[in-house]
Amino acid sequence: MDLRSLRYFVETVKLNSFTLAAESLHVTQSTISKMVRQLEDEVGAQLLVREGRQLTLTDTGQVVYARGEDMLATMRQLNLELRDIQAARTGSLTVGIPPMINLLFTPVLKAFRQRHPDIVLTLHEGTGQDIERQVAAGELEIGMTVLPADPDLPLETVRIASYPLWALAAAGTFPKKRTTLPIKALAGLPLVLLKDDFALTRSLRAAFREAGFEPQVAAQSGQWDWLVAMASAGMGVALVPEPFIHRLAIGKLDALPLVEPRLQWQVAHVWNGRYLSHAARAWLDVCRQVLGAPIP
Repeated sequence: MDLRSLRYFVETVKLNSFTLAAESLHVTQSTISKMVRQLEDEVGAQLLVREGRQLTLTDTGQVVYARGEDMLATMRQLNLELRDIQAARTGSLTVGIPPMINLLFTPVLKAFRQRHPDIVLTLHEGTGQDIERQVAAGELEIGMTVLPADPDLPLETVRIASYPLWALAAAGTFPKKRTTLPIKALAGLPLVLLKDDFALTRSLRAAFREAGFEPQVAAQSGQWDWLVAMASAGMGVALVPEPFIHRLAIGKLDALPLVEPRLQWQVAHVWNGRYLSHAARAWLDVCRQVLGAPIP
């Protein structure tokens, strides 16, 4: 079936006018009429009935119109994907990333630059919640956050990495023989936490409630290094994902993994569930190769 004649037929039905279809497609009305007749010849049946200015679909016309829309939509998607293949070589991609996560992605950035030197990669920093909202609204194609993501937003997620949480405190805070620290042992101890708009803090507060106590929060910050500095100064216990212990630890600290339950800091990619460009898929593929994360 000739796709051009099908396209002309579908446009004519949508606009209910040969004249308007000709204007929309920038051709003459006679061309529209000719292409519709050609399609009817191919199908072997009448597709349209003209009644003055009104056009009515025959039974065959209804089937051809419905399936024709599907076929044309498939062709548009094919053209989009073909363009994106080229864009994956020379295009651009903006990835939303919270400042707390970016320390982990230096190896990914290096590998992406090496494998896709012609893609212009921009990192857009913001809190996980901000990035989730921007991705859901279509302002960003893809971003990263800490799970759990907002359940009220239309987002797809795939976990990139998961790290256990550790408790950091000034030397001598924890008993010397202890090798782990149950959540309940934090009851009554001053804590220094990330701000409440961080997913990690929301998860911790839920764990505290489950353990049956209200935390004694001495201070909150939006910066990991400040939390560790406050813990080192004896202001309270900081709860930090494992990768940051050696990166940010200041001075001599007690450090124990949290258990009962063993909480995890889970980093994930988020996107809005619609089509992902090939540049975005190239980014996901590099993440999978470097971090061992699955790709959708």
